[in-house]
Amino acid sequence: MNQVAESYVKTVLEIGLYDPLYVDAYYGPKEWKKEVEQGKLKEIPSAELLKRMDELNEKVKALDVSEEEEMLKLRKQYLLKQFIAVKARIEMLSGKTFTFNEESNALYDAVVPDFEDEHFAEIINQLEKVVPGKGNLIDRLAKFQKDFVIPKDKVDPVFRAAIEESRKRTKQHITLPDNENFELEYVTDKAWAGYNWYKGNNFSLIQVNIDFPILIDRAIDLASHEGYPGHHVYNSLLESNLVKKRGWAEFSVYPLFSPQSLIAEGTANYGINVVFPREERMRFEKEVLFPLAGLDTEKVDLYYQIQELTHELTYARTSAMRNYLDGKWSKEETGKWMEKYALRRAHESTFRFPETYRSYIINYNWGQDLVKEYVEKRGGVETNPDKRWEIFTHLISTPQIPTNLK
Repeated sequence: MNQVAESYVKTVLEIGLYDPLYVDAYYGPKEWKKEVEQGKLKEIPSAELLKRMDELNEKVKALDVSEEEEMLKLRKQYLLKQFIAVKARIEMLSGKTFTFNEESNALYDAVVPDFEDEHFAEIINQLEKVVPGKGNLIDRLAKFQKDFVIPKDKVDPVFRAAIEESRKRTKQHITLPDNENFELEYVTDKAWAGYNWYKGNNFSLIQVNIDFPILIDRAIDLASHEGYPGHHVYNSLLESNLVKKRGWAEFSVYPLFSPQSLIAEGTANYGINVVFPREERMRFEKEVLFPLAGLDTEKVDLYYQIQELTHELTYARTSAMRNYLDGKWSKEETGKWMEKYALRRAHESTFRFPETYRSYIINYNWGQDLVKEYVEKRGGVETNPDKRWEIFTHLISTPQIPTNLK
């Protein structure tokens, strides 16, 4: 598997020469990257790469690990699923088209179930009853949330307070390398709200997009998702446990469009609730973040109730973009449906992320729900925080595939 891993890493790096979004992180041998870059062609050599992946797939399939330790069994499963995703991405870059569900299944080993319109209508009915004011619900919601936007000059102190608290809490449960650290940067003109660029050797560059207003609850969301116990911790543990301790080179590269992303995004989103259980989060935000942002806490309980309900509408966006990307709905039709069932007025920025990353959007909500089910089925419920941390830590420090979460 070590020989296969080297070829796999070089193949992922090679695809990255033709797809600038593909390689999210690489901290393997520099000479491998240099070797790959010297062989770049004008067009992606699809046939050659697909043949290579088929050969790697057969080699790993033929390995008998039935009598080996659990970690080796997980390693084999992981590689085989990653191979499927690599092949699919090569085919996509070569012009092959997939439906949204076919793509998400090939790339992320998961398909989001269909939701009836009535599911979203019921959530909206609940919001109608609790969002203050009269008239259009979208306008009322926007007006209410306006009082919870972090002023631009307060974003940095609020975010730093959130990430330091997330870090402190995470370190009480997870042993991290002594040299782990991050740099924080504020950016504009991006398709995403936040991003973690893992640089290797336990260091991350965390970027926060300040193009749009940032609601107060997003401080903890982004701090925990991008940092602790999210992407920064996930990548650091994989590097420490699998690359450095075991010499498993396949984990020195992170192909973004792969099952690894469902695990990464799902654990990063669920990790918010692990590090900040609901009551503790509300207390910290009321006592620390609201004052730092200069915001009034009078309506904070109603704010949380409304935010929790609107979070349940994330699948409405998934449903809308699935129909849009499959060519079933026009932009106008998609926008009208989203206005009705996702409570979002569509504009160009609404389509920017899904048009760029396509079915990647399932990794956030469906990934989170799969991780939640996995952890809580094994006893990691909120009333048993130690068990919850134990299962969560195992999940982010071992080779995992989405199929195993079900």
